[in-house]
Amino acid sequence: MARMSNPPRTQVPELLAPAGDWDCVRAAVENGADAVYFGLQTGFNARARAANFALADVPAVMRYLRRRGVRGYVTLNTLVFTGELAGFEATVRQLAAAGVDAVLVQDLGAVRLVRAVCPDMAVHASTQMTMTSAETLAMAEALGVERVVLARELSIAEVEQIRGQTALPLEVFVHGALCVAYSGQCLTSESLGGRSANRGQCAQACRLPYELVCDGRDVELGAQRYLLSPQDLAAYALVPELLAAGVSSLKIEGRLKTPEYVANITRHYRRAIDLAAAGQPLEFSPAEVEEMELSFSRGFSPGWLEGCDHKRLVPATSSAKRGVLLGTVQDVRRGRVVVELRTHVKPGDGVVFDGDRVAGEEMGGRVYEVFRDGQREQDPVDRGIVELGFAYGSLDFARLLPGTRLWKTDDPELTSRLRQSFSGTRPLRRVPLDVTVEAGVGRVLVVTARAASGAQAHVTSEAPLADAIKHPLDAEVLRAQLGRLGETTYELRSLEVRIDGRPMAPLSVLGKLRHAMVEQLDRSLDDPPARRIAPPGVLEQLRSELPATCVSAIGDAPTLQVLCRSLRQLEGVLAAGQRDVEVDFADIRQYRDAVAAARAVGAQIGLATPRIQKPGEAGIFRVLARHEADFLLVRNLAGLAYFAAERIACVADFSLNVANELTAATLIERGASRVTMSYDLNRDQALDLLAAAPGAWFEVVVHQHMPMFHMEHCVFCALLSPGTNATNCGRPCDRHEVRLRDRVGSEHPLLADVGCRNTLFNAVPQSAAEILPALLERGVRQLRIELVHDETPQRLADIIELYRELLAGRRTGREVWQQLQASNRLGVTRGTLEERRNPLALL
Repeated sequence: MARMSNPPRTQVPELLAPAGDWDCVRAAVENGADAVYFGLQTGFNARARAANFALADVPAVMRYLRRRGVRGYVTLNTLVFTGELAGFEATVRQLAAAGVDAVLVQDLGAVRLVRAVCPDMAVHASTQMTMTSAETLAMAEALGVERVVLARELSIAEVEQIRGQTALPLEVFVHGALCVAYSGQCLTSESLGGRSANRGQCAQACRLPYELVCDGRDVELGAQRYLLSPQDLAAYALVPELLAAGVSSLKIEGRLKTPEYVANITRHYRRAIDLAAAGQPLEFSPAEVEEMELSFSRGFSPGWLEGCDHKRLVPATSSAKRGVLLGTVQDVRRGRVVVELRTHVKPGDGVVFDGDRVAGEEMGGRVYEVFRDGQREQDPVDRGIVELGFAYGSLDFARLLPGTRLWKTDDPELTSRLRQSFSGTRPLRRVPLDVTVEAGVGRVLVVTARAASGAQAHVTSEAPLADAIKHPLDAEVLRAQLGRLGETTYELRSLEVRIDGRPMAPLSVLGKLRHAMVEQLDRSLDDPPARRIAPPGVLEQLRSELPATCVSAIGDAPTLQVLCRSLRQLEGVLAAGQRDVEVDFADIRQYRDAVAAARAVGAQIGLATPRIQKPGEAGIFRVLARHEADFLLVRNLAGLAYFAAERIACVADFSLNVANELTAATLIERGASRVTMSYDLNRDQALDLLAAAPGAWFEVVVHQHMPMFHMEHCVFCALLSPGTNATNCGRPCDRHEVRLRDRVGSEHPLLADVGCRNTLFNAVPQSAAEILPALLERGVRQLRIELVHDETPQRLADIIELYRELLAGRRTGREVWQQLQASNRLGVTRGTLEERRNPLALL
């Protein structure tokens, strides 16, 4: 890993804006973005619900961006299944030919494929790749990644630590919606609704209401119902600190947002970056913050950038856009609502009153009239007591009690002003242009221009210049005539003039040269940059280079692994005769006892690493290595690199997202003895993968409670402690059993790990029992049962025995999952078992 003890701190970071459609592209460009990122309608895009772009439109988008001096990145940031690799290769070829500046990628195998197709097109590691430390970045760098989008759960101090240990440019989110779960590690939409966030289909289950059940009893939380819904990230005040930390790109979230949102947020961060880079004080007035809140806000917070404050991150009182707090209801009289104002209001503004959104009891609408002291006001009123009039019948005044808060959600005047910034024909943002002019009597006039975008022009007059009689050509005339660029995207920055003698040039000639110069500047960037693009057949070549397969496992007896989450569970499993076990304990100090218990009965045991490794946490790997287990179940790239270097056997777990043979091969080449299939694979996709790679490579989880949310956010701390983070929470996770009840009554168990990160598991187990014969037929010999609850010893023995009988042919798959009251699924596949009502269907 490259190290930089003193990384450069003076570079002005790129401002990267989202673009869900053409209007968003224009909004970003006109309001100061240095680069935009956008997705494709053809898939491989983590925002499938955005409008996105047709692949055929990309050349035009990139041509527009090149002319404006703005970079364009395409998001290919989903997992790629075996059957999709050929289509992915074709997509990459077209993007490379279109001149896309970089692609954002989640899938490790996809990174290999991109680099093989076009080594000249940059690859950025998406935040979906769960990059949380310099150690995790090292493998991405080894694969050819040229920039990393860091996980949003990192503080600025941690970002700075990483910056000091890697030469890779770092990209950090600074504004927009926050996922409560680590990107790339959220399986909730898949588990509850068969829709995978790793495939761009997030159903936002974190925005739903939940109830807290602690030690079997409901906890009264008052207005706190949205227990997993973070406030939006807003780091505008932290821009100077991010620059000082050496961040290369500041990223705005929002490919599902409006172009007005893009315009609004981009222009504010443009100003923040420019002031911070110039060393000038950075201040945002309340009015400027309100403008940003009005475009979209669930309430602003610094996210994790200032460290963990679980109560600030998730106040839990709302999950919807709220905008700006307008005021508080004082009374209702004469068909009007009396409000004490906190900010300005005017006719036409959109508002909403606090209410139960889930029950459909929120009310709101457009303000028709504003009265102050009995007088109708047309201009904004920003203080005091006012009466607001609404459309007849739009509100149930009986439900508006004194003290009810009122939120301003829309300002048509602001929206109109923002739209004007990108919808006019006259560009607001110009490309600086440097021009050199050479003139002399008897010679043609030569104009050479170079724009900051890279555009170039070289034009000459049709005829030599004559000797001037009255008005010789001078720099002032040339600046006035060549600087008339008002309808173009250029603005004259510098003019160098070299004049020999007293030549004369008619204004008509200068105007013609100016037009020719602009036309040539535009055309000079029409063609994308020349690139090396490999001939067809790259995928086949990569497949032919897969590592040599291990000895065929077809004749070997399958091994059933059982993963336990407590020492009590492990003791029960060993007592049931199980001799292949894995353990995943919150208290890793108990791993020593676990290894001793396994050794005492001659069992093979593997120890699970945490799913996340952040700066300063590599010591956990050293602790795990000292226990001398038979293997490590590694859940992040840093762990794989560490244990491979120590020559300790390891199995790559599901969190490394193996969805195709190229990813599997990448992990095996880097030290994994086998890999766990991604939970995103359904039955057919799993079988496709097994047709492309040896079954002996894989471990398949055949029984589990799906781990849904994996979060830096600690619900135990936020709701069961007066503290704000691990330093002062008192560790309620050590004393209490917690479940979150969803709207259909399912109680999902919540566990904390050694790093205080929480995982919410699905209440209902799922079983892949019916696909087991097909897996065995294709060479899979490592199967896993994952336990969550502290079941009775008899229940544990029954679960294990059912799968043993299935392997022995004494039970059918249907009998197994029905007797276990499990859902019949592998990954996102639904079986014939009737599922419980899907809470995501209520969205």
